[in-house]
Amino acid sequence: MSDAKPLVLDVDGTFLRTDLLYETFWAGLGRAPLRTLATVLGKLGNRAALKAALARMVPLRLDLLPVNPQVMQIARAAQEEGQEVILASASDTRLVQGLADYHGFDGSLASDGQINLKGPQKAAALTDAFGKGGFYYAGDHRSDLAVWEQGAHAIVVGRAGGAVRRLQAQGMASTELAGGWRFRDLIRAMRPHQWVKNVLLILPMIAAHAFGLDTLGLVALGMVGFSAAASSIYIVNDLLDLEADRLHATKKARPFASGAVPIRAGMLAALLLGLGAVGIGILLGPGYLAVLVGYMLLSLAYSLRLKRLRWIDIATLASLYTLRVVAGAAAGGVDASVFMLIFVFPIFVTLGCVKRLTELSLASGDDRLPGRGYGRADRGDLLNMSALGMIGALVIFLAYSFSPQAAILYPTRWLLWVALLPIAAWLWRMIRLGYHGKQDYDPIVFALTDKRGIGLLLITLSLMFYAAGLWTVWLAALGL
Repeated sequence: MSDAKPLVLDVDGTFLRTDLLYETFWAGLGRAPLRTLATVLGKLGNRAALKAALARMVPLRLDLLPVNPQVMQIARAAQEEGQEVILASASDTRLVQGLADYHGFDGSLASDGQINLKGPQKAAALTDAFGKGGFYYAGDHRSDLAVWEQGAHAIVVGRAGGAVRRLQAQGMASTELAGGWRFRDLIRAMRPHQWVKNVLLILPMIAAHAFGLDTLGLVALGMVGFSAAASSIYIVNDLLDLEADRLHATKKARPFASGAVPIRAGMLAALLLGLGAVGIGILLGPGYLAVLVGYMLLSLAYSLRLKRLRWIDIATLASLYTLRVVAGAAAGGVDASVFMLIFVFPIFVTLGCVKRLTELSLASGDDRLPGRGYGRADRGDLLNMSALGMIGALVIFLAYSFSPQAAILYPTRWLLWVALLPIAAWLWRMIRLGYHGKQDYDPIVFALTDKRGIGLLLITLSLMFYAAGLWTVWLAALGL
């Protein structure tokens, strides 16, 4: 490819490791969800008009969009040899021309709001501009066959529906580049390491001393349902946060932000996971299903809006954690006492503050966190709020120890007062580590891998089991 014929690059999936239509859709959904949905529904039958409307509505950060390094290398080599490099895409002309300008290319051809420049339409436009056989073309989709057949050389990214075999059968020269995506990257987007947070569903079973295998099995199924629901929302959250993640030091490597997994694949996975979670909810009964659906709706509201609101985001995080506890009670058919719920909520408020403290401590600058309402100047307020949450939880636990329910479940009540010490030590440890940026971005995940913290939690449980007389029962059952 050393002659003067121009090199024409498709954009979506070829030059970019993403799709501009889906980028604008999710960016619009994050900024103006109702207007975006109305636009999609109103122009669903006219792709060119839909792309134009979304491009006008949402200003994308074109400099942040993930580029295919192999294609970029070919483009730069062509420029060095004096070839023109043109972007040709079915995406809207505003975005495509903006990309061409930003990357220093020579021009663009794209959809104009009336004609969707894809397949035969793109082939006709390029033939009119450069003549049959007058250009090289790089694409990634089987619809590009019509374009490759009119060009002088085909650059095929990925499998493209077996395009290489068809082109070779026609005697056309072609170059193959690696493409596609890996399923393990999609699994990574589901964040399976976050599923450990659903161990919170076990708390009502422990608090009620209901250790039967039947109860445990139902709670375990409930954990699976919440894991599927959480993964569905994680994917949606990542799709809504594409720009913010690309501005983040570590989150820019996430599968959708980096382009490792197509947005369409994420949308399908989120739908299937959500449906699977609802299916489990139906099996476990209306109580659990109601909590699950409430959790998913609140999580969606958090992703769309609430996480950008100071303090409201922390209250929402605490509510989402608390809903896991309620779901455990509903799944296992045990009572979730009011005391337990008002005890765990301030703990989760503390952990929500710890999450933000960790993010601010690990941030590279003093600016507000992308997509969040906090900057480094807020660390003092977050520290104070986390301390208030800790004190509130301890006071509520002490009050519970004097309740009639505690008198029934815990005959040796003074051991509950002793248990306040490891609870306080654990909460203070979490706050201190978060303030100094020495833990994971998610405090629950960190807590379940922190050996010293786990030791404090086990001491707490042991004291509570001893206060309830459970150790005596269990040791007697073992003949000890």
